[in-house]
Amino acid sequence: MNRSTIRKVFSSKSTAIALTSAMLISSFASIAQAGDTLPYQGESAKGANQPYQHGYTSSNIIDWTPESDVYGDMLRARVPLQKRIGSFSATQAYPKLSPKTQNFTLSGDYGNAFFDSYSYTNEFSQYLFNYWQYTDYYGSWHGMPTAEVPEELYDPNKDWTEKWFEFGILNLPNPAYTNAAHKNGVLSIACIFFSDNDRGPQTYKQMLVQDENGEFPVAKKLVEMAKYYGYDGYFINQEEVSKGVAAEDIPRYKQFMKYLRDQGIYVQWYDSTLNSNGQISYQNEFNAENSPFVKDTELGQVSDSIFLNYWWNKDKLKNSSEHAKSLGLDPLQTVFAGVEGGNGDFGRWKQKYDLRLNLDDQGQPMNSIATLGADFTQSALDEDFGGADLNRRANDDYQWMTFVRDRAWWSGPNQDPSNARRNAAVDLSDVKGSGANWDGMAAYIAERSVIEGANFATNFNTGHGLAYYVNGKVSNPKEWSNINIQDIPVTWQWWLESKGSKLTADFDFGPNYNKGSRFTYQPVGGFNGGSSLVLNGKLDADNFLHLYKTELDVHKNSTLSISYNKPSASDKSTLSVGLIFKDHPDKVVKVKIPDSGKQTEGWVTRNLDLKTYKNRTIAAVGLFIGKSNKPVGDYQINIGQIKISDGSSVKPAAPTGFRLTKNLTNTGEMGVAWNIEDYSKVKQYNLYENGSYVGGIYDSVYYIKSLSKKSGKLSLTAVGADGTESEPATLTYDLNDAVTNIAVQPQANGQAVVTWKQPEHAVGPVIIKLTTEYTDTPFSKTFTAQSQDESAILTGLPTNGDRYSLDIVTEGGALSTYTGRLADNTIEPYAKENVTVKGDTYTLALPTLKDWHYVYVYEDNVPKEFGVTYVTKKFPYILRGRTKLSGLTFTPDSTTSSLKLVIEDYAGNQATTILR
Repeated sequence: MNRSTIRKVFSSKSTAIALTSAMLISSFASIAQAGDTLPYQGESAKGANQPYQHGYTSSNIIDWTPESDVYGDMLRARVPLQKRIGSFSATQAYPKLSPKTQNFTLSGDYGNAFFDSYSYTNEFSQYLFNYWQYTDYYGSWHGMPTAEVPEELYDPNKDWTEKWFEFGILNLPNPAYTNAAHKNGVLSIACIFFSDNDRGPQTYKQMLVQDENGEFPVAKKLVEMAKYYGYDGYFINQEEVSKGVAAEDIPRYKQFMKYLRDQGIYVQWYDSTLNSNGQISYQNEFNAENSPFVKDTELGQVSDSIFLNYWWNKDKLKNSSEHAKSLGLDPLQTVFAGVEGGNGDFGRWKQKYDLRLNLDDQGQPMNSIATLGADFTQSALDEDFGGADLNRRANDDYQWMTFVRDRAWWSGPNQDPSNARRNAAVDLSDVKGSGANWDGMAAYIAERSVIEGANFATNFNTGHGLAYYVNGKVSNPKEWSNINIQDIPVTWQWWLESKGSKLTADFDFGPNYNKGSRFTYQPVGGFNGGSSLVLNGKLDADNFLHLYKTELDVHKNSTLSISYNKPSASDKSTLSVGLIFKDHPDKVVKVKIPDSGKQTEGWVTRNLDLKTYKNRTIAAVGLFIGKSNKPVGDYQINIGQIKISDGSSVKPAAPTGFRLTKNLTNTGEMGVAWNIEDYSKVKQYNLYENGSYVGGIYDSVYYIKSLSKKSGKLSLTAVGADGTESEPATLTYDLNDAVTNIAVQPQANGQAVVTWKQPEHAVGPVIIKLTTEYTDTPFSKTFTAQSQDESAILTGLPTNGDRYSLDIVTEGGALSTYTGRLADNTIEPYAKENVTVKGDTYTLALPTLKDWHYVYVYEDNVPKEFGVTYVTKKFPYILRGRTKLSGLTFTPDSTTSSLKLVIEDYAGNQATTILR
């Protein structure tokens, strides 16, 4: 079957009704405004050329190529999945808890942004996940418009029902989140979602098309996309309620999933179970109705696991475990009991379905656990505090609330993973939490870690900040978010032991950070990155803070380095790095820091020898604060870096191939690239502008939103396993020598008028080159202008609306870049063969043009009207993304009338197809 025939199969069969799915409550429908991440304003607003993600229809997936996907070259995850160390119960917060229970976290990544989902940006308040240690699979739950949807169609102030554009059935994981997940040994999962309302006329049938060989073209492309973008699997949420899935299509659906799984792709199925008639029937347990979507009697295993709907009880969970075992499946690998974050019956922390019901007689989870919407800790700040007047979720001053609420969700209301069970005495009123009705996830999921070998370094960098610090000094004063460069999170937040008063622990983001009234420390800021670890409070007894679960081998050359800052007055206290060795886990070995009770004037670094402990394995790393000779009322110490190394981590070589790819002089943006080294040698690349930190990533490309100076030097360093930076590769730039004020006016006749302003001392000709981008049919045009010229006319250009990049290079080699779109005055008519006629009834397949917007159906030149999802409105056209699926099937009023279709694209071009 050829591609055009495949597309013909994309006809829609089922009728949409109002969706009542459990999966939608927290992300869509009535509380969508609370969950949506609105576009940032001012300096944090999206750059004119900032790469961002988009969604995909089934047609988009079939047509997908790496070259044609918009910004695809800038949005790849490159960090390979890291191996986790084995379990070691002696250092667990709950030593008796089985480490086999898994967690699937389905949540917003940096939030739930529609046109603003990017890998990194200059905004502190983006949601940053910091609990990878309790997570085995992370899926980015999003609503993303498909590629090329004009952003002017989006009014962020309108309700979800008033978003008149198309969302994709496929959302890819944010690549930065995939990198962070892989760094922590977590699989990164994409989401496939079908529903009657939210995805308009898109249906599973368009995904399950088969070619002449019986193979699934969409499934093949999904495998290609996962490998190219670097993620690991798919969460499939089939919730077309009105007609479900045709019974005859159920075997094909299973075959589709099995193909993905057979290619090494992880597949999780949601418990929107299809009964024998194909109707949705939430089982809320694993049983004979839904288990064939995991393990089929004829096909064998077709998916890896199932996310159970939320309305379970003790018996259902017990039956689920037993049913899995009866099929030869491990319930802790296969069955995930669903929990809806922030959607309790009596408040966000009052979950009706208590995870204690998932415990067997020995207190061990019977099934694994899946959660939807754990990012409510930030996304629901406005709703929880009564309105969005302050837009708390995007306001830097309220992020401390997010951090506390996060710890309540993961570590429990006591903010202590060793005491994660709920306690009515805990006061979380200042963050709208309730300690009486929620056990932290740490009560059920044993902590994991990837920290092994002989080298480990942490700067306690959470992946965002109000400034960026290098060696304790502000390198860049701008706020930022970039989970690509997040350190391995602290394993236990916060497991602090003391026989007296306990110190408080927090991440210190510096003097511009609003830490909330519950914390009293003096803000210091970070050492390397955006934050440091701070311990503060009354010191009247020894305190031990458990930090990292590890499997670090100590050799004869092993050393320990610690950088700290003690702003509180000198006292007789002591600071030690506490090591727990695998061969003696009941003892904390204290590696004392000399003179650590003295007040410091800023950051100090101490290097200590570990050879005494050679041939032993460190199972955990912590901090021991020894009490002073008398109580200290306001003790404070900040830890900026801890490094353990045996010298085997080789300083990386300077990066090669460092080059400027785009110099967008009109907007001040830049693109740079270099040759990427294997992850075993380089863990990250750091980019600097005139010595000021710009950003970091493990990749071969980077987008620069703005520079602080018009000329200078860009430096790029490679970072090794112990945090050591290479010598820099450098690149000089001088915007004073570059062409500025570029303007391009594409014409309908295939010409474009290009104007620019020459630099002051221009000599010699300039080379102008226009190249189309993100297309399978590349086009390039080069023109030479003289030094006195400041305009040119390019001819023979396509008129299909393609994106292009225009480079102007002066004789001295200075590059200037301008991006835009070519004129668009062409449109392909709707193919008549994509209309199915049965008797008097016509069914339209969805158009496959990338930029179609409306389809008008005229009967005797009178437009027919079509209903849309969510609301009772009707429009005199089929509206992309919002017309009801049922609207694609219609019966003319007369058997003798004339019928024609008019398709219109985003640019307003129209083409007519005569049906009769």
